[in-house]
Amino acid sequence: MNAKLAIDCLVLLLYFFIVIAIGLRMGRKERDLEDFALGGRQIPWWAVLASLIAAETSAGTFFGTPGEGFTQRNYTYLQLAFGTIIARILVSFIFIKPYYDYKVFSIYEYLTRRFGVATKNAASAVFLFTRLLASGARLYVAAIALALAYEMIRGVRPTQAETLWIYVGATIAIVILTAIYTTLGGIKAVIWTDLIQASIMIGSALAALCLLYFAIPGGWHEIVQRRGPFHLSDLITTGLDPEKQGWQKIAGMFAIEYTIFAGLIGSTFMTMSTHGTDQDMVQRMLTAVDIRRSRRSLILSGLADIPIAFTFLSIGVLLWVYYQAHPDPTLPKTPNETFCHFILYQMPIGLRGLLLAGIFATAMGSLSTALNALATSFTRDWYVTYIRPAANGEESLRAVRWATVGFSILMIGVASTTSYLVIVYPNVRIIPIVLGIYGYTYGSVLGIFLAGMLTKSRGHDYGNLIAMVAGFVVVCLISGLPNAIARIFGAKLYDQPNWLPVMEFPWWICFGSIVTFFVAISFRTGREHLPHCR
Repeated sequence: MNAKLAIDCLVLLLYFFIVIAIGLRMGRKERDLEDFALGGRQIPWWAVLASLIAAETSAGTFFGTPGEGFTQRNYTYLQLAFGTIIARILVSFIFIKPYYDYKVFSIYEYLTRRFGVATKNAASAVFLFTRLLASGARLYVAAIALALAYEMIRGVRPTQAETLWIYVGATIAIVILTAIYTTLGGIKAVIWTDLIQASIMIGSALAALCLLYFAIPGGWHEIVQRRGPFHLSDLITTGLDPEKQGWQKIAGMFAIEYTIFAGLIGSTFMTMSTHGTDQDMVQRMLTAVDIRRSRRSLILSGLADIPIAFTFLSIGVLLWVYYQAHPDPTLPKTPNETFCHFILYQMPIGLRGLLLAGIFATAMGSLSTALNALATSFTRDWYVTYIRPAANGEESLRAVRWATVGFSILMIGVASTTSYLVIVYPNVRIIPIVLGIYGYTYGSVLGIFLAGMLTKSRGHDYGNLIAMVAGFVVVCLISGLPNAIARIFGAKLYDQPNWLPVMEFPWWICFGSIVTFFVAISFRTGREHLPHCR
């Protein structure tokens, strides 16, 4: 067993060495904040495409999506991918050109030009807070592999305290390794390492899918016999209740996570917010040479989402069939751990190391982009604006590197807290948590950006703050958040009206942005920010 583990560890260590070496080499000769944040706008579009894929595919996706397939045993989650393609087309033709035209480093600088400083500060603060929570919340997932490896080596499942220490220790190690090349190499290091990480992630997932299929005795016939025949309803669901009429027939649709309407409408708004108003995603698009290449990488990344999501869902479905055919009393109770359990116990030597490298690749890929974006936004929107307005290129570069270190420390704190909560509540599903965090705040930000880009004279600096608060309050109400918090303390704040269902996360950004948009455009833009007055 020790010799076998040594081979897997060697593969893993080789991966870490290659990624860090490439990251440091590609990030040489940085002179100022523009080099750190945008790589001189000289990154090839295909590298930007790979970076977008790596940023989207976190360790949460690596385990969470197979967990959805294992739990649901269908492909209804894939419906959300349909809206991501629509959203990318909209983002590429509505958002990207203004960012290039204004030559922004932080996309929230656009809001200063369009509305004023207050709107920019609010949107930037929301991004910093939300991105820190969302990226930190999913960071612990890569440590699942180490906790299960501990069980495999010792033959005993670790206690809750031991599991927590494993999670925290792994989180610290991942953050430190990622922070090294992100801090020194900037966006160039992020994108070129993302290219390696995306390749490893996709290759290892395909290898796992093939191995799973051939490990099931009887192949396709066995899969259909145990799981049942596949129908269109395993992919497309409407959520409409045929036994009800009028609004009640439609209302139930909002209370279901994965429907075709959530995919075509809710997911479109979600992706517009993450790919149009999130510094994490947009920053890498702005490293492309020009608008045309940036659009190409963005749209193609949307088309890649469908086969990638299909692959990970198929892994989950096949895992369910495999463990029906091969019952395993040691199978983890948490669906998020099932895929990792299979990797550790069923994968051949060497390939198991590659799969573990794929897990860490997804974690490091999404973490590096988040750290770079957080540091860039903080430096450009806050440090250079308020702390050191006269900072030169060298001072700004030093500040953004220290900001990367600071956010790395904060990320460890968030990930450690999440680890504790997941250990205490083992049935928690990753995907709804991560996407839900975005849902509460990103609708407000998207609504403000849409008001700025779809109108010329609507939206006011301080009216936008009212609009953002209104959007947030609406999301809290439709998600049932006040009562959810009250139930923790054994109380109930109000009775949800019968006509208003508690909506699932795919709809939160949609309604939050719509409310924010219409409240925002009820105010007129200040004269100093009208196009003809600039």
